[in-house]
Amino acid sequence: MAVLALRLGFVAPPYPRTSSGRFAFSPSSCRAAANDVGVGGPARPITVDGDPPTVVSAPGRRIVAIGDVHGDLSQTRAALVLAGVLSADSEGHLWTGGRTVLVQVGDILDRGEDEIAILSLLSSLNMQAKSQGGAVFQINGNHETMNVEGDFRYCDPGGFDECVRFLDYLDECDGNWDNAFRNWINVCERRKKEYGALPNGDWHPWDFVKKQKGFAARSSLLKRGGPLACELARHPVVLKINDWIFCHGGLLPHHVEYGIERMNREVSIWMKCSGEDGDDETDIPFIATRGYDSVVWSRLYSQDPAERTRRALMLSSIVAEQTLEAVGAKGMVVGHTPQMHGVNCKCDGKVWCVDVGMSSGILSSRPEVLEIVNDRPKVLKKRRELYDEMEVLDYL
Repeated sequence: MAVLALRLGFVAPPYPRTSSGRFAFSPSSCRAAANDVGVGGPARPITVDGDPPTVVSAPGRRIVAIGDVHGDLSQTRAALVLAGVLSADSEGHLWTGGRTVLVQVGDILDRGEDEIAILSLLSSLNMQAKSQGGAVFQINGNHETMNVEGDFRYCDPGGFDECVRFLDYLDECDGNWDNAFRNWINVCERRKKEYGALPNGDWHPWDFVKKQKGFAARSSLLKRGGPLACELARHPVVLKINDWIFCHGGLLPHHVEYGIERMNREVSIWMKCSGEDGDDETDIPFIATRGYDSVVWSRLYSQDPAERTRRALMLSSIVAEQTLEAVGAKGMVVGHTPQMHGVNCKCDGKVWCVDVGMSSGILSSRPEVLEIVNDRPKVLKKRRELYDEMEVLDYL
């Protein structure tokens, strides 16, 4: 598959060039043109079917997909700015995407210290996007389901601290969850500085009392039926937008046969129920959340081709084709497996892998974003050069 690298300026021509002859432009200069897809008359409204969302019709919308962010607020912001949906002013948190549809494919939790802040940011952007004809969707990944199970093995010490700070803030908001959660992104940095200035404000390896407090705070928020678990329950494990499937690990034929809406509903119910009763309906949905071939754990499509045999590669391509045909989709977007060489397509162009390991808890790699316009996918990335360029990789 041929790959053409284009350096385009989304400003009035003639476009400015760097000394190397490439077209150069700042991310802010491209937002208006990139987000004006479908402009030229009233856009048809976005419709959402399922609770949590399962099938979305977004006529004429630009779609951008962002991979695993793992608690890294700075990198998340950078990816959102790169996608043209967030103001570059870190204090503003303003949606600049217009009618764009943003999808984050899971694994916001663990390995970083600003998990609730990222969830709060996405919630705020979704409210703003809806007022402009856009939308923000989140997918639950394996680290979301692990935390609801009480598996905190991969939680960063700062993540426990954030839970403590957030609960203190929730008390100050008189227990009003909506106010506290939506405004957390606006106060989290200040609260972190204040907390660090307090006696014993920083973690110490042998501070068992503080660790116990952090564990208790996280458990109260993320246990089944807890307020943060209920926030996660609003989001699906599989989402179809127009002709594209979005999930964390990978959708397989037996998932489709089981039922996408059924899986989404069962995971949501499992997260929202306290688990105190023995109703089988609230048991953990194994097909979606457990095992190497579950929706949130599968790496069939995203594994490095160098680690697989030719037969395995052919099989994964066939399975992807069968799955997409079964759901009436043209392509699939997944996260879960860090891609050493950035966002790329596999399975003969049927599956796009968008986890680039951008979090400081993974690879600290440069953020990259997948943009889909008129079913045509492009990779956006910021270049490391003197000029503030963006590189657009156009897969033909």
